[in-house]
Amino acid sequence: MSEQNEARQLMVSGQIMPNKVNDETILNALNAVPRENFLPKAMRGVAYVDDRIKVSDNHDRYVMNPMVLARLLSEADVNPSDLVLVVGGASGYEAAVLGECADAVVCLEEDAALIERSTRDLLSFGADNVAVVEGVLAQGVKGQGPFDVIFINGAVEEVPQVLLDQMAEDGRLVCILNEDGVAHAHIIEGQGSERRFHNFFETEGAVLPGFEVSHGFVFP
Repeated sequence: MSEQNEARQLMVSGQIMPNKVNDETILNALNAVPRENFLPKAMRGVAYVDDRIKVSDNHDRYVMNPMVLARLLSEADVNPSDLVLVVGGASGYEAAVLGECADAVVCLEEDAALIERSTRDLLSFGADNVAVVEGVLAQGVKGQGPFDVIFINGAVEEVPQVLLDQMAEDGRLVCILNEDGVAHAHIIEGQGSERRFHNFFETEGAVLPGFEVSHGFVFP
């Protein structure tokens, strides 16, 4: 077994499983996707640290902390038949993991360098059910929904209504919600007046471009 494969298994057994994640689909997905292949070469030696890793200086873009990613996926209850939207694809790692869990993944990114890199690395990995598309993150992908799961790959101060409108009737949206300087992993379920909102643990994350507080949608 290679050193990186062993480190990946230790990440799952030492970081993920002790933190309330026991879904075999998620664990297998994290074991299957080589995190190091989606990082800048200078950072591959620390691919399995228990932390987020910067992949671009433009707007402080990161690969998500493995434990946070796993907990968000667990709350999202991703099913094999689901259509998933990843908002803020960054390096493509999170989209690759979701591609192991769901039927199809749309990976939305607006940074040209990250689009080029993620497209290349997803193809190299063989994630043929993941499509990288270019567009404004906060606008989502209106023509390809509704989405069963929307995974916002970073922190937000608000979720724009246009993204909520792209959720399926029984859809789930997961993100890191930053309110008054405190960040929580957050899930929105349902549709319209039936939507349910829930914070489930404190964490951290850089706010994605376009998700700063405005006079739009406000969390209740």
